[in-house]
Amino acid sequence: MSKAVEIDIASVSKIYGKTIAVDAISLKIPAGSYCCLLGPSGCGKTSTLRMIAGHESVSIGDIVLGKDVVTDLPPARRGTAMMFQSYALFPHLDLVDNVAFSLRMAGVDRQTRRARALEMLRLMQMDAYADRRPAQLSGGQQQRVALARALITDPEALLLDEPLSALDPFLKIRMRAELKKLQKQLGITFVHVTHSQEEAMALADLIVVMSDGRIEQAASPRDVFERPATAFVARFMGDHNVISGGVTAIAEGLTTFEVAGGGRFLASGAAQPVGSSVDAAIRTDHVRIGESPVPGLGFTGLISNIEYRGATVKLTIEGAGIAEFTAIITDTAFYATSVAVGDAVPLHWAVEDAIILGTSNR
Repeated sequence: MSKAVEIDIASVSKIYGKTIAVDAISLKIPAGSYCCLLGPSGCGKTSTLRMIAGHESVSIGDIVLGKDVVTDLPPARRGTAMMFQSYALFPHLDLVDNVAFSLRMAGVDRQTRRARALEMLRLMQMDAYADRRPAQLSGGQQQRVALARALITDPEALLLDEPLSALDPFLKIRMRAELKKLQKQLGITFVHVTHSQEEAMALADLIVVMSDGRIEQAASPRDVFERPATAFVARFMGDHNVISGGVTAIAEGLTTFEVAGGGRFLASGAAQPVGSSVDAAIRTDHVRIGESPVPGLGFTGLISNIEYRGATVKLTIEGAGIAEFTAIITDTAFYATSVAVGDAVPLHWAVEDAIILGTSNR
């Protein structure tokens, strides 16, 4: 396989008429890494991927692969390959001819391209099905064939547009493991678009969270999980509660802020001026049932919903001017308390679990 390549997205925008789909983003994707572009529908992640591939033109800015500016190059001259969400296999061709199609278009002779296609099918453990048509395959098998077709050109970067979205939940988990293993085996750069937080956490070395055409945070899965950069990231990843209020005091590295309903809380992190608005995040799995030993690190609220999840139980609580607050506790802790929907329950957390969030890059 080819040497992996760094991808540098330099102040890139994509504009459709009066709509800004991608808004002046800059990002370096290290060579040989697995990068996931993550965000809700319409956030700009697929447009970004298609600009890297050359399937969408860049309105402003540059795409650099390695040392080469490829902004104006056609897809075939970029050293990338793209695997589409639909797989886009040719129904009338067998698997060998499907995989070999790009080599056929490049004028490679039949014997050479078929031998190379069989080699790629062996890599995907699909050589036993070489004479079948796509309709005779399962979703997971079709995905492997689409991967083989993308990789036959020895790309320096593989671009994947929601490759697991059409698979059932059990197959998604299995194919996630296969994708990660394949990326490590090949050593090339993978850029993978997804709207699934779980998928990005499982696969990525670098998660790029996008919203409204901008990058909210680009970091390792652990950093995104433990220290979300903005309220959007904290809410979108789903593992933090976000409390918003006005700063009333700053002392000893802690910010005191008050929410509209009158609740008063403490948080650590970058201090904001008294009187300014602030967002603070609290890990859902670090919330505990019981009175807080420190005022401002907890509240008493009413349980509005309970979801049993096996090893854990999700509690949804309202109170202290907070419309919805989540606590993920162990099933052991839950059954030791015997709380029910409608009950008032005291909650608390440690001071290091309440962090001041940055503002979105707008």
